[in-house]
Amino acid sequence: MARTSFEYGFTPEAFILLSLGVLIICLRVTLNATSRGIRGLEWDDYCMLLVMVIVYTLETVTAYAQGAFWAGLANNGMTDEQRRQLDLRSYEYYLRVNGSKTQLVGWALYILMLWLCKLSVCFFYSRLTSGLQQYDTRLKICYGIILATFIATEATALLGCQPFHHNWQVHPDPGNHCQPAISKPNLYVTVVLNTSTDALLTSIPLRMLWTAKTLPLRTKLSLTVIFCGAIFVMAAGILRCALILSDPSNAAPARATSWACRETFVAVVISNAPMLYQHAGRGVRYVRAHEGFVRRWSGGASAVQEIGCRMRTFGTGRQQQQQQRPRMAGASRLASTGGDEEEEEGGSIAVVERGGSWFVD
Repeated sequence: MARTSFEYGFTPEAFILLSLGVLIICLRVTLNATSRGIRGLEWDDYCMLLVMVIVYTLETVTAYAQGAFWAGLANNGMTDEQRRQLDLRSYEYYLRVNGSKTQLVGWALYILMLWLCKLSVCFFYSRLTSGLQQYDTRLKICYGIILATFIATEATALLGCQPFHHNWQVHPDPGNHCQPAISKPNLYVTVVLNTSTDALLTSIPLRMLWTAKTLPLRTKLSLTVIFCGAIFVMAAGILRCALILSDPSNAAPARATSWACRETFVAVVISNAPMLYQHAGRGVRYVRAHEGFVRRWSGGASAVQEIGCRMRTFGTGRQQQQQQRPRMAGASRLASTGGDEEEEEGGSIAVVERGGSWFVD
C-alpha cells in the first residue's frame, strides 16, 4: 500500500515541533535550576519534565506511527458494504485494527499532556499568589476542577465505547462512539472541558493585573498578552475538532494526530511563556545594569554623573527591599520586566516592583 501524504508531509513537522518543545522545556528548567539550584525546582518544573520525557515524546511517536506504520487508516471511513467485504486476513484489515488502537493511545496521551500543562500552570499560580487568601481558595477549587475534568475526559476517551475491543472493530460497524479517530463524544467533551479549564486558569492572573489600579498600562498589556496565550490553545482545539468533523473520511486519523501534535506544542509554549518572560526580564536588567560602564568610557563627566545616580538608586532599592522583607515573606514573583523600582496599590493587592521584578503582596 502506498505511503500517505501524512507520512511524507507531517513527519518532519512532528519532530521539529517535538524538538522545539523539548528545547523550550529544557531552557525553562535550566534557567530555574541555575537561579535557584536543583533543589529549588518547583512542582511546575517537575510537571514540565514529565511532559517532556514521557508524554510529549510518546505522543509524537504515536502520531508518527499512525502514518508510517498504519498508513493513516483506522476503523472509520468505510461503508457497510466495504466492511462486510473486507477480509479479516487482509493487510488493510491489519492496518485498520492497529491504526484504531494507536488512535486510542494517542487520545490518552493527548489528554494527559494537556492536563499536565494545566496542572503546571496551576502550580505556578500557587507560587505567584502565595499568602493571598482569596486566591488560595480559588486555586484549590482549580486543582479540584482540573482533576475532575481530567478524569471525565480520559474516561470518555477510554471507557466511552463498550465493550472495549469495539474501539478497533471493523465489521460490523461499531458506531461513531467506537471510532477513536472521529468519535464525537471524545471531541465534544475534550473541547468543552479543555476550553473551559483554560479560561478559568487565564482569569486568575488577569484579575490580579487589572485590579492593580496604578500599575503601568504597558506592563498590564504585556503581561496580559503572556497570560492570555491560552486562547491560542483553545483556538487550536476548536479548529482540530472542526476539521475532523468536517471530513470523517480515511484522512481523519492522520488529521487528528497531526493537529493533536500542533495543539500540544502550542500548549507547551504557552505554559512555559510566563517563566521564560521572567528570565528574559532578568536579562534586560543585566544589560541595563552594564549600560553605565559602557557610557562611562564614551560619555565623560555626564556618564560619571549618571553612574552615580544609578548607584544611589540601586542602594535605595536594596535598603527598601531589606526594610520590607518581612512583609514580602509570602509574596511570589509575578513576572520580570526591566525598569525602576516603584510600588503600586490596587485595592487589597499591592504590586511591588523591585529590581525590575513584579511581586504581588
